[in-house]
Amino acid sequence: MNFWNDPLRVAAEWLEGIFAGWGMDAVAAHVLVVFLGVLLLIIVLMALDVFLVWVERKVVARFQDRLGPNRLGPFGLIQPFADIIKLIIKEDTTPGDADKVVYNLAPILSMMSVLILWAVVPLAPVMLGTDLNVGALFIIAAGAIGTLSIIMAGWASNNKFAMIGGFRQVAVMVSFEIPMLTMLMIPVIFSGSMNMNVIIQAQDPVPFWVLSPLGALIFLIAAIAELGRAPFDLAEGESELVSGFNIEYSGMKFGMFYAGELLHAFTFGGFWAILFFGGYRFFGLEQVSPFLAILILIFKAMLGYWVIMWVKYTMMRIRIDQMLAFNWKFLTPLAFALLLVTALVNALLASAPAWFYTLSMILANLFTGWIALEIARSATRSERERIEGVKKPVEAHH
Repeated sequence: MNFWNDPLRVAAEWLEGIFAGWGMDAVAAHVLVVFLGVLLLIIVLMALDVFLVWVERKVVARFQDRLGPNRLGPFGLIQPFADIIKLIIKEDTTPGDADKVVYNLAPILSMMSVLILWAVVPLAPVMLGTDLNVGALFIIAAGAIGTLSIIMAGWASNNKFAMIGGFRQVAVMVSFEIPMLTMLMIPVIFSGSMNMNVIIQAQDPVPFWVLSPLGALIFLIAAIAELGRAPFDLAEGESELVSGFNIEYSGMKFGMFYAGELLHAFTFGGFWAILFFGGYRFFGLEQVSPFLAILILIFKAMLGYWVIMWVKYTMMRIRIDQMLAFNWKFLTPLAFALLLVTALVNALLASAPAWFYTLSMILANLFTGWIALEIARSATRSERERIEGVKKPVEAHH
């Protein structure tokens, strides 16, 4: 077997052979090799996280007509490492009346909730972490750990600002999880499977964003809210909450929250690419080499991450009542309606020619989006007239 065609399998069999030659039991050798593989993936992801710190700073600097890091190393590349050293040597403080176990466990769970998502990410056709038949369901379950870590941090800090920040962020995450997970079912309907690799393979020759552009857009909006990024960054309101749920954290505990947020954004960019843009697929180039397939997936994930940054550094924060009204009165009903329409069209036209099926799906998305906008426009007009009708008698009285 050629290393370049299936590097993970070849490397694993080679290591297991070495450990067996040392007298290790075959089962123990296999477990050790799997552990080393997981450790290698975590190291790569953490190194990538350091790179994301630099990327985000340079990108936001360009958006805001600044230079960004440019002093430490070429193009400021060493700046993230200086920040890591600063966080490591900073004093590690814990509030006196905090629940110390829960307080210290929260940042660990925050980072872990992101890392375990990569267990089901197909990096290449032959490089899969865990080939689960219910990979989409695993994403839903693992994402709940991030919500838990935030409420743990807010409650255990024994700080009213942290508590309110935690409640606000969890309210946003729980609310927008519903349309996001609803849109997660659309690729499942198209592929007929919850397996992430099957979903990628099913996007041949038409990626799912073509079949459901509205679904891809709703998933992106809900994912940005799930990440707590602008315009949905309600956990950090400088004027009223200072730094929200993580206000009492210092040093590397705060660093873990920050690193988890950046890696989470990149991870959601990767899932957006997998679910709607074909993952590692790109005109057959993924068959040339698994390493090329990995580069394709990373490039698509970076594009998704760039879109998330673009939205964050362009739009202003909105009020929590406006945001929750947007979710419950518009985005969630639209997501459910789109899911029902997609399932109905798929059931009726499953045996139709590919061009007719694709065209019907696109038209169904456009029609559903147009109906939703018309309903929203009518409701907005009625609300505006109601408010103006209330104001006029008051002004006349004065």
